[in-house]
Amino acid sequence: MGGGFAIGWACTDDRLKVIAPFYGTTPRPITALQRACPVVGSYPEKDFTAGMRRKLDTVLDAYQIGHDIKIYPEAKHSFFNDQRPASYNAEASADAWQRTLAFFKERLG
Repeated sequence: MGGGFAIGWACTDDRLKVIAPFYGTTPRPITALQRACPVVGSYPEKDFTAGMRRKLDTVLDAYQIGHDIKIYPEAKHSFFNDQRPASYNAEASADAWQRTLAFFKERLG
């Protein structure tokens, strides 16, 4: 799921208990994040969304919302998509998937 869509949805739907955006933008206004559920996010450094990650991390800290946000230094946009050889990054994908599973297990049991 696109990161911007997931994060925006997490700010408006109380049924969501945790989300896992892979890249994407932050919602506008940024203050909407005060209603977000916990977030485990994975962002590629070689993409315009890396700056969004830094902002997201800071804002979630300020609102005391549980999160694990990570930037993968060598990754490009779509690093998790194994159908796109030019951008797929197996190492970053494996780490992101393990972090996502662990975060969900911790939050949801």
